[in-house]
Parts: sequence; C-alpha cells; structure tokens
Amino acid sequence: MENYRIGFIGGGNMARSLVGGLIAGGVDGGRIRVAEPDPDKRAELAQRYGIETAADNAAVAGAVDVLVLAVKPQVLRPVVEGLAGHLGHRPPLLISIAAGVRAASIQRWLGQPQALVRAMPNTPALVRSGATALYPTAQVSASQRDHAESIMRAVGQTLWIDDERQMDAITALSGSGPAYFFLFMEALEEAAVELGLEPAAARLLTLETAQGAARMALSSDDSPATLRARVTSPGGTTEAALAVFAQGGFNALVARALQAARDRSDELATLLDRDHGA
Repeated sequence: MENYRIGFIGGGNMARSLVGGLIAGGVDGGRIRVAEPDPDKRAELAQRYGIETAADNAAVAGAVDVLVLAVKPQVLRPVVEGLAGHLGHRPPLLISIAAGVRAASIQRWLGQPQALVRAMPNTPALVRSGATALYPTAQVSASQRDHAESIMRAVGQTLWIDDERQMDAITALSGSGPAYFFLFMEALEEAAVELGLEPAAARLLTLETAQGAARMALSSDDSPATLRARVTSPGGTTEAALAVFAQGGFNALVARALQAARDRSDELATLLDRDHGA
C-alpha cells in the first residue's frame, strides 16, 4: 500500500476491526488516525494499536487522504454536515460503512459532490472473514478505488458494483446472511440434541460441519449443487434428509426470505432519507 493517511470517524467495533486488519497487513500505525468522543476508547485505541486519536472529527478529517465514516446510520447526517467545510482544498476519499444510507444523501449533506465509496461489510468482518460490496460515485478515481479496496480487504473479500440499487439485494444476502446461517446452525444443534446427542457434542459437530462445508465450497470451482450431489448417495441418509427439505419448500422459503430482507432494506433507506429531510 502507498503511504496515504487513513482516518476513521468513530472508534467502534468495525473501525477497530479495520484498524487491526490494516496494521496486521503491514500498515504503519502512524498513518492511521481515529476520531472518537469517548476518552476511554481513545486511550485504548492509541495504546493497543499505536495510532493517533482525537476527540474532534474535523481535526482528523483535515489530516488524511481517506476518511472512513464508521458511525451508526442514525447519526451519520450530523456527522457529515459537521465535516462540510473542514475537508480542505483536496478533500479525502470518503468511505461510508453506514448501512442503508444512500450515496446521494451523503453527497447532499456535504453540500457538493465528492469522491465517495459506499461500503456494505458484514459482521464476519469482525473476525476478518467479511464480504464487502463497494459502490463508487462518479468522482472516485482509479487510485481511490484501489485505496478503498485495500482498506476493506483488511477484513475480508471485496466486490465492486456499478449500480447502487443492488445494495439492497446485497444487504439481504451478505449483510443479513450470517443470521441465516446462525439460524440453521441453531436448528441443527437443537435437532441433534433431540436425537440424543449431548449439547456440547451437538454444538461442536454443527460448527465444524459448517466450517468444513464452507471451506470445501471456497476451495472448489464446482457449484454448491455439484458439491451437494457428491455427498448424496442414492437411497442414503443424505438423500432422505434432503427430500424432507424439498417437501417443505426450502428453496422457495429462502427466496421469500431474501425478498423480504431486500424490500425492508429499501424501505429503511427511504425512511432514513425522509427523516433526514430528503
């Protein structure tokens, strides 16, 4: 990575994960600054990562080349409006990781179009196994795209999209997706206990099976359908279980669930705009 300076507005869990991932990847802590109102959090961040911290958002924003907006969606507007006029003659690239806040809203709060990347990370980013979709505004240069991708890759994989409207579907898939897998793991554990396994054994086998299946899928060029077929012997136990899923309309249920999440994502973004005077 080039020696550009990286700032964060907000020192919460996602910002901490990004800072930790960047430093683990070789970024000098001296290139990172975090604005955080809580003095205890500032002290902990500075001690743990060897970075600069400040209470003033503008002080950080005016001293970096890339600024990550790592605050909750409900408080993003006052934060962004407070930064307007403090970004200098060469404004930094802005990366917003606030879920559901559209790029046009942020541009409007800034008072003028600026280079902005909207990012949609998911919670596995907290353990550096995230999946992040990235959407750039027209003002983002090729080098700024590289910077945004490098930063978000510190916590997992990245994917660029050209149509921001896809963010609602991405939110439904990868943003909410971890909860779907947790739900399935929860159901497997409960069913296994009902079949007579000890809870600790049911949990271990569930988690290791989930991890193993994900690793197999990641390491293979074959589709999930092909991988599923390979472990499904005719007349065997797996086939019997899969038949029950099919009888219950499993695929259709998953489709309806994602549609509901996508629609709700769009609704929430619209409500957020309305509440913020769009």
